Amino acid sequence: MRALIQRVSEASVTVEGAVIGEIGPGLLILICAMQGDTEAQADKLAAKIAKLRIFRDEEGRMNRSVRDTGGAALVVSQFTLAADTRSGNRPGFSSAAAPDEGERLYEYFAGRIAAEGIATATGRFGTDMKVALINDGPVTIWIDSEG
Repeated sequence: MRALIQRVSEASVTVEGAVIGEIGPGLLILICAMQGDTEAQADKLAAKIAKLRIFRDEEGRMNRSVRDTGGAALVVSQFTLAADTRSGNRPGFSSAAAPDEGERLYEYFAGRIAAEGIATATGRFGTDMKVALINDGPVTIWIDSEG
């Protein structure tokens, strides 16, 4: 699985003009299931993100996790994280999981983030979503489940 996480002051996702998920301070997690990904990889990735110390402590250092701060997570499916741009000018997405499996793993991952004790909102898999955020820092980190 691949994730692009952003530390945010706030974030929301809108579908067909209606806000379907929103959070205050916390993490926007853009997530992509790749071919061959497993629930075990989703478990590992969710645990890592929950413990990732990218929030400021009292001295201004990145030393606290989203869980430590009581922050929330907005989990949004993002198959374009599978983009292969090595050849030509049009990205290929053949390494992304098939839609049914991608949706299953996306929902599983969101559940694992919630199971880590983090208030969790989601987007809607396979729809045209509008994501709004205020990136705090800015802090943006790319994580592969194998990394």
